[in-house]
Amino acid sequence: MTEDTILVERDDKDIVTITINRPEKLNALTKTMWGKLGDTFAELSTDDSVRCIILTGAGEKSFSPGNDISEFETDRSNSKQAAAYGALMAKNIDAMRACPHPTVAAIRGICVGGGMEIAGLCDIRICGESSRFGAPISKLGLVMGYHEIGALKSLVGAGPALEILLEGRIFGTDEALRLGVISRVVPDADVMTEARAAAERVAAGAPLVHRWHKKFLERLEDPSPLTDEEIAEGFECYDTEDFQTGYKAFLEKKTPDFKGR
Repeated sequence: MTEDTILVERDDKDIVTITINRPEKLNALTKTMWGKLGDTFAELSTDDSVRCIILTGAGEKSFSPGNDISEFETDRSNSKQAAAYGALMAKNIDAMRACPHPTVAAIRGICVGGGMEIAGLCDIRICGESSRFGAPISKLGLVMGYHEIGALKSLVGAGPALEILLEGRIFGTDEALRLGVISRVVPDADVMTEARAAAERVAAGAPLVHRWHKKFLERLEDPSPLTDEEIAEGFECYDTEDFQTGYKAFLEKKTPDFKGR
């Protein structure tokens, strides 16, 4: 398996598109691909010039059905192997969670199991009308580990997460929208166009503000009281160049050109 299974492209607006590129297998994820995906997000997280990341799957049929089942015989045939495999998946989940840049999932077709997990880790999730979702892993006798189930719980809540896992149903966009699995539904042919438009709207905003908002919302998942220092951080934006740029552009009825400073 080569690096070509995870494609990374960057445009002149500093929007990065990551493509799961294994369409002949519906973009099923291998052990190598999990590692590459995590490494890619970790690397991009250190690049402050990135404005937004789009995550998608190659082709029209599938975002990803999750893990490649053929690897169960070679890489997940016992608990020791599975733990090593799970560590790679956890590394990717942690890297996506920790990414300070806004992320957009562009979902076409199948988005189940591990595919739904990584799509659900994105901040905005846009899918086509024919997309399908679910986590039918109980039919494989397979348990969703703590990192994975935690990502699903964060996305839809404990009750709906358990319903999805217990029944193992594949469901459509109406239910996915109701549960919060996705943010919006568009015609299949418009998925990438809408994802790109969303990314450009994000990229037009102040990047420091986006990073702070992501950080604050993540912190609020922790029930411990906020410290005085944490509360004070909410006002640090007033000392940034971007704040000066933003409010002056508003008063002058101009488009702001944020620098991330």
